[in-house]
Amino acid sequence: MRIIQATLEHLDLLTPLFVKYREFYGQLPYPDSSRAFLEKRLKRKESIIYLALPDDGDDRLMGFCQLYPSFSSLSLKRVWILNDIYVAEDSRRMLVADNLMREAKKMAKKSNAVRMRVSTSSDNEVARKTYESMGFRKDTEFENYILPISQD
Repeated sequence: MRIIQATLEHLDLLTPLFVKYREFYGQLPYPDSSRAFLEKRLKRKESIIYLALPDDGDDRLMGFCQLYPSFSSLSLKRVWILNDIYVAEDSRRMLVADNLMREAKKMAKKSNAVRMRVSTSSDNEVARKTYESMGFRKDTEFENYILPISQD
């Protein structure tokens, strides 16, 4: 398996799997809007996206992860938010997510980040076990809250 960093040239490869990821979380597909969203993130360098591809040179996308930069005022260092990670159904149980997260961790270390953060649904036991196996720990120090912003 090869892990590469996505560029604008990978949009046609990435968009269909990104749409499946959104559908997994109950969102409508919106392929055009999804592609435009990814394109903006890459053009503006607002995220880093890693792609997992087979070793045999096939262009079949096995999975992806997308990380957003943030910062910690307390540690005065960078933080990476592992916001999206998804593995194609036919590539599950092949350690795709593990390989994507290892690459993300390498990048985080190179950027002198203090930590990576990830969230998942409380009922997604597979994801929770995977994160824990990679060294993520449940945050017991801080409670997380969200404030939905209405677009009225």
